[in-house]
Amino acid sequence: MTELEYTIKGPVAWIAIDREKQGNTISPEVIGLFLDYLDRAEADPKIRAVCITARGNRVFCSGADLGGAMQAEPEEKAALFAGYAGLLARISHFPKPTLARVNGHCLAGGTGFMLACDLVIARDDVLFGTPEVNVGLFPMMIGALIFRNVLRKKAMEMILLGEKLSAAQARDMGMVTRICSEASFDREIDAVLAALTAKSPIGLRLGKQAFNAVEGMALEPALASLAKSLQAVAATRDAAEGILAFKEKRQPVFKGE
Repeated sequence: MTELEYTIKGPVAWIAIDREKQGNTISPEVIGLFLDYLDRAEADPKIRAVCITARGNRVFCSGADLGGAMQAEPEEKAALFAGYAGLLARISHFPKPTLARVNGHCLAGGTGFMLACDLVIARDDVLFGTPEVNVGLFPMMIGALIFRNVLRKKAMEMILLGEKLSAAQARDMGMVTRICSEASFDREIDAVLAALTAKSPIGLRLGKQAFNAVEGMALEPALASLAKSLQAVAATRDAAEGILAFKEKRQPVFKGE
């Protein structure tokens, strides 16, 4: 039985961690399969978005397996850490829109999966946190993403104290896009995915690439780079279709060209 599931629902690829008995922890197999499935989703022209979630309703992801992979030999742990860092980078720069469906508590390394996604929708009863400091560790790679989403003082409070946060606190800190009751959770997920997959695939891809490219740039070079990127988007057939549909007062039919 695989520790990660890949399913296709219309134009969306769903990737679900399936280690519920282990708290949906991260293992070397999870990392390897994750990278393979992302490659598959990127290569499939029918896939317009990726949704990352987990099996069960209690835990989205609780980080590394402290009783398994974290007890391995130093070389194996080094490979696990490097693999996890590479996976976070892969999700962060994935060319298609990504949505984290946080259907349970999200802790430690799970925070990295969540923050690497473009959008995050969480149930309003789940908890978040980086408890690594409580067991003598530190959220190293996760911290790079926390500091890209959270103001410094709140990020340091979260990382140094290792306290659990409510879904509302996580949203207010900028880590979560939306929170929903359990009753409306999946309806909201479906609605957001439908909205994402209705957009121009090439427009979203070029837009994401442009924003990733200017991260950390000074204002003037960032604006110059984005002006060139807009020119590239405006030259696509999808852009022409979108403008024509607007004039004709109809819904555009985007083909990703």
